[in-house]
Amino acid sequence: MSTNLINKKDLVMVYLDEKRQFLVQIVPGLRLSTDHGDLNLTDIVGKAFGFVGKTHLGRDFYCLKPSTADLMMKMKRTTTIVYPKDLGYLLLETAVGPGSRVLELGTGSGALTMVLAKLIAPDGIVYSYERREDFIQNARKNLERVGHAQNVEFICADVVKTGFAQREVDAIFIDVPEPWDIVPKAVEALKGGHHLVSWSPNVEQVRRTIDALEVNNFKCIKTKEIIERELLVRQQGVRPRERGITHTAYLTRAQKIIAVQ
Repeated sequence: MSTNLINKKDLVMVYLDEKRQFLVQIVPGLRLSTDHGDLNLTDIVGKAFGFVGKTHLGRDFYCLKPSTADLMMKMKRTTTIVYPKDLGYLLLETAVGPGSRVLELGTGSGALTMVLAKLIAPDGIVYSYERREDFIQNARKNLERVGHAQNVEFICADVVKTGFAQREVDAIFIDVPEPWDIVPKAVEALKGGHHLVSWSPNVEQVRRTIDALEVNNFKCIKTKEIIERELLVRQQGVRPRERGITHTAYLTRAQKIIAVQ
């Protein structure tokens, strides 16, 4: 039996063209309305991913499997999110994988939370800290929608005041305006030799964060910026797109050492 069929409640990327891409949850009886025509979601149930259908105006649409980046960028946001170009690098700068115990500070809309939850499944856990309960509620709904809430524990707390409750975690991800205030708390929670990553929009934040890392037993400290530029590939020629995702954040990674007593 095919496992590539679209079922009720599945998330599907309905693609018409570059400007018309819709992440929809399949609820029979509902219709998706576009300026190129409507489509009945009931007609998609039981079709395979990759199915080509037509709107009521005769325009082709394509039923595609959403990528992790699609799920991130299309979720309901209450805050800015970590962009895929940055997150891919940050994840590879850690040892996070199935079974890992991970701390996240700054739940926001839950985009990073979702990616971490996928990586640490089936038996790992993400402890996601956030000061605002309304952000947590939105993030929880986002993760429930994509099916990755079961490996996440949301915690409403001010870590600067309370610290982290967990110890010996495998990685710490920090997305708050003052990462330097968190570093002394992070060093207490992180395993020796393991990774802390942080991102900040301004270089002044980076300087203060690195100062804190250096006095709190972290080594291998690096900061990078990643620029993304798409190419337009057309019959008349290939060139970069005029607009791209340039500066989003400065990305800092470091590893904890055990101080000699």
